[in-house]
Amino acid sequence: MDELLNIDATEAARRVRAREASAEALTSLLLEHAQKTEPAVGAYLRLDIDGAIEQARAIDNAIGDGKDPGPLSGVPIAIKDNIHVKGQLTTCASKMLDGFNAPYDATVVERLRAAGAVIVGKTNLDEFAMGSSCENSALQQTHNPWDVTHVPGGSSGGSAACVAARSAFISLGSDTGGSIRLPGSFCGVIGYKPSYGRVSRYGLVAFASSLDQIGPFTRSVRDAALSLRVMAGRDVMDSTTPAREVPDYPALLGDSLKGKRVGVVRRYLDEMPNREVADAVGSAVTNLEKLGAEIVDVELPHAEYGIAVYYVVASAEASSNLSRFDGVRYGLRKEADNLLEMYKQTRGEGFGPEVKRRIMLGTYALSAGHYDEFYGRAGKVRTLIARDFEAAFEKCDLIAGPCAPFTAFKSGEKSDPLSMYLCDVYTIPASLAGLCAMSLPVGFDKAGLPIGMHLQAPPYADAELLSAAHALELTLKASVDRVPAIA
Repeated sequence: MDELLNIDATEAARRVRAREASAEALTSLLLEHAQKTEPAVGAYLRLDIDGAIEQARAIDNAIGDGKDPGPLSGVPIAIKDNIHVKGQLTTCASKMLDGFNAPYDATVVERLRAAGAVIVGKTNLDEFAMGSSCENSALQQTHNPWDVTHVPGGSSGGSAACVAARSAFISLGSDTGGSIRLPGSFCGVIGYKPSYGRVSRYGLVAFASSLDQIGPFTRSVRDAALSLRVMAGRDVMDSTTPAREVPDYPALLGDSLKGKRVGVVRRYLDEMPNREVADAVGSAVTNLEKLGAEIVDVELPHAEYGIAVYYVVASAEASSNLSRFDGVRYGLRKEADNLLEMYKQTRGEGFGPEVKRRIMLGTYALSAGHYDEFYGRAGKVRTLIARDFEAAFEKCDLIAGPCAPFTAFKSGEKSDPLSMYLCDVYTIPASLAGLCAMSLPVGFDKAGLPIGMHLQAPPYADAELLSAAHALELTLKASVDRVPAIA
């Protein structure tokens, strides 16, 4: 692999702006590499080769004219296929959106373009972002670059896999209950979920609106900080984005944790059956202490109900959001003798098994006579989970723990939906509370599969979370700085 493909996005942009490398050469090199790795990895649903080269040439021309295209000048970036890129297909990896071309750019895509990024393609996902392994895609299978017999995690599996395989410098995913952090952990890359409302969701196909958040996969924490700096901020098209200042996240990265308190839920590590994951995370906690942090024990007593709460709340919101896919306005349409039959045939053939399962769960939870019993009660427990975090953050500045109970499992290993749902047991509570959170690579198991640590901080404490992660990353670099053989 060419050395240029193994640097991070921050360095790549610097070289392009300094004219040490051209955006066109960088993009061409990456696209060539992607075409070599894709038969084995399957991260991309589509590569926009001609469009990417055209974007890169425009960046080079701007630099030649003495202009600065932005902090991501010439950096090739991939986009999860539930985020709109104007003129390109948005399928959500579903037959339901067959042939649907996005009429506009999502706000995050607009901001990436304005920062000089080159959009190279759309990545695979679990259908409508519903899954933890990327096996629910109706279009193709994505494999983990570290071992192609294993899953990359989900739902943003394609976005994590392409960054790990060095076929993108940065990619965008969406996180509803762990869909950025879990594949980040499984693929050994940074998976960052910003605070709820920090990044606009305009142009993201909605799954569960009170939980969805767009975030980046990157090769370094400083790339995550740079991405967030570009994408974050108020957007009039998304009322959940507040009019509050966006810090200069890259400038605030540090190398020490002196004066910081890191909370740890001890039972998560003590009771974890996978000792390799527990030991790697425990060792990373020790490194946090060496960096000057005070380690304190915290409790999250209602977190154990997170899975149950999530699958009521998220399924109910999905039932409502996905009602728009009816065969009338866009996407798949099955002709029938009457409107009801058209609905039934279109949705019956267009949606896959997992999407149908969640629509039915959500519709039942919202039905007359059951709303208070399920959705209403879930909302109350969600509040208790958020209060647990508020109490914990009175004792600490961030919380560290495992991102997943295990490393990436083999494709086809978890055919039972419940066992698949439990993959997100550690990530879901942070989503329910609207926290910023991330997966940071901290080691490998004996099979050579990555292990991720879960770091969480209060809402809008993204700068503090990124700074702490950067300090830890510096101490772990020698032990985790590997590249998959397939790359």
